[in-house]
Amino acid sequence: MKKTFKRFAPVALVFVALATLSFMAKESVMLRLRPQQGKAYTLTSKANMMMMMEVQGQTLNQSQSMETRQSFNAKEVKDTQTTFETQIEAIKMSMSNMGMKFEYDSEHPEKTSPMLAGQTKAFDEAIKKPSTVNYDLMGKVIDSIDLEMSQLGAAIIQLPEKEVSVGSTWTLDKGQSVSGIEVNAKMTYTVTSISKKSVDVSFTGTVESTEVTGSYNGTANIDPKTGLITASTTKSNLSMTINEQGMSIPVTIVGTTTVEVK
Repeated sequence: MKKTFKRFAPVALVFVALATLSFMAKESVMLRLRPQQGKAYTLTSKANMMMMMEVQGQTLNQSQSMETRQSFNAKEVKDTQTTFETQIEAIKMSMSNMGMKFEYDSEHPEKTSPMLAGQTKAFDEAIKKPSTVNYDLMGKVIDSIDLEMSQLGAAIIQLPEKEVSVGSTWTLDKGQSVSGIEVNAKMTYTVTSISKKSVDVSFTGTVESTEVTGSYNGTANIDPKTGLITASTTKSNLSMTINEQGMSIPVTIVGTTTVEVK
């Protein structure tokens, strides 16, 4: 009996290992936007940015950090599209410029720097203002209302047409606002791993604009059941020129943005 068990044990372990691998890894998966109807999600975004300007031979630095919390729920999920209701719950910003620090905190208005009153008016108007947006199965916006400051695009990207496996790539154009200038980034996504809970991708991007040049790179995790991004990290390095008072001021902007969706 003991000898039989000894012979059987290695074979059993092999079958267990193979079964575990087949459970954990999928050869390919079709990604489609199919959130659970009525489910509420919370998107938390944290961005840190450093802006460097060359003015008359001197380098001026400005740092900025911003945190945004946004809720969204799948109000109606149909065969071909999903209607989301979303609103920004809170915004927190900190800015350091030439030795001076300015702050804005929607949940603690008393901390807001008086000098930012005019600039943060748009934040105040955006807080708790509900918006509606419709997406198709591929994660493409069909129509939307008042999504100017929304971060929903950080949780929903345009998905590939075909099934993906490890090594698969797809490319899409993604709009981005940089210092009030609308630019377009061409992004390429590459699948790095696939499991039951997540399709992990890495991505790179280049900015296509006459006013702004630069690049993006990062990683993201996509829920294969819903098609939603659950976490991502994006690093950016952008260059542009500001024309002010007859001067052309070269500007470099580097930053890191992290996103979490629960």
